[in-house]
Amino acid sequence: MKRTLIIGASSNPERYSYKAAEKLLKYGHEIKLVGLRPDTIFEHTIETEHKQFENIDTVTLYVGPQNQHVYYDYIISLKPKRVIFNPGTENPELQSLLKAKGIEYEEACTLVLLGTNQY
Repeated sequence: MKRTLIIGASSNPERYSYKAAEKLLKYGHEIKLVGLRPDTIFEHTIETEHKQFENIDTVTLYVGPQNQHVYYDYIISLKPKRVIFNPGTENPELQSLLKAKGIEYEEACTLVLLGTNQY
């Protein structure tokens, strides 16, 4: 199973980041959460600091490109295998930085990838 960091995590059940956390857990993946407000969902803490989590396989983004700059160095420092740009988070600048560091990325929907066994 893939340890996944959700950036843009929220405790609001209407948010796609919340739905992704729920579905990732349902499919047996371990999750780590970073968001703007501290909270807990599914017994997992939403961190507001850029914690150095170990062995992150996938980072899935739920933050628009205009707010991603503060995460560039953080994401790269985690050395994930891949970054998923969910709809509305596409960012050619960050994608270029990831490519230069040998980090794979894809523009896709985490929920769809899980639902179609492509995660």
